Amino acid sequence: MTAVPEHPYDTDIAPAAALMADPTRAAILRALLPDRPLAAGELARMAGVSAATASFHLAKLLDGGMIAVARQGRHRYYRLAGHEVAAAIEALGLISPALPVRSLRQSREAAALAQARTCYDHLAGRAGVELLDAMLRRRYLSPEPSGRTGWADTPAARFEVTGAGAKALRSFGVDAGEVRRSRRHFAGACIDWTQRRGHLNGALAAAITSRLFELGWIERGQRRRSVLVTTAGIEGLACAFGVDLA
Repeated sequence: MTAVPEHPYDTDIAPAAALMADPTRAAILRALLPDRPLAAGELARMAGVSAATASFHLAKLLDGGMIAVARQGRHRYYRLAGHEVAAAIEALGLISPALPVRSLRQSREAAALAQARTCYDHLAGRAGVELLDAMLRRRYLSPEPSGRTGWADTPAARFEVTGAGAKALRSFGVDAGEVRRSRRHFAGACIDWTQRRGHLNGALAAAITSRLFELGWIERGQRRRSVLVTTAGIEGLACAFGVDLA
């Protein structure tokens, strides 16, 4: 007789966990976290493996639904399959040991990632954490009735935009009502793996981050995934949301 699972509606995390467990595949997934498509050769170099080895692991990740590929002429470019994959990778960072820092370059990269970076398509690091804190402090966001705001409970948090928040976002250049029509969840939080506190995620976080790039308040850093908050951004974020990055 076939045993009935104790929790029949649980998800089977083993296949996804097995895909991420390989060091080469983990390196490829980390390289794709900035949501910028990369060619197989670039991914091979970043993972420190041969082209043939990279192709083998890319095929595994494609079969497992972790990444997607697009053709452009004779070239193939890879990216994460979606923000859910990025969120899973970021969450694993909370329970994973830090990679050893063996050079000044790596030390600077680690510091840059902790200060400000993209978590797929939204702002993370200290800048992302301070943004969420400021929006809650000014009551631009409020927890949903079933949501919780204690940082220990952050993965369960869901937020609504208040009237004051909608007005502030509109002045900033983001229409909260339009963002809400996205099929993606609207606004929540995930614990930032470098800060151990929550940063804003969801469709609203992605729209805010896109607007920050448009305004030149943040720009891509020289190091992987890092972003720089410009002088205009420090002043603008303080004025628009009350974020203190000085």
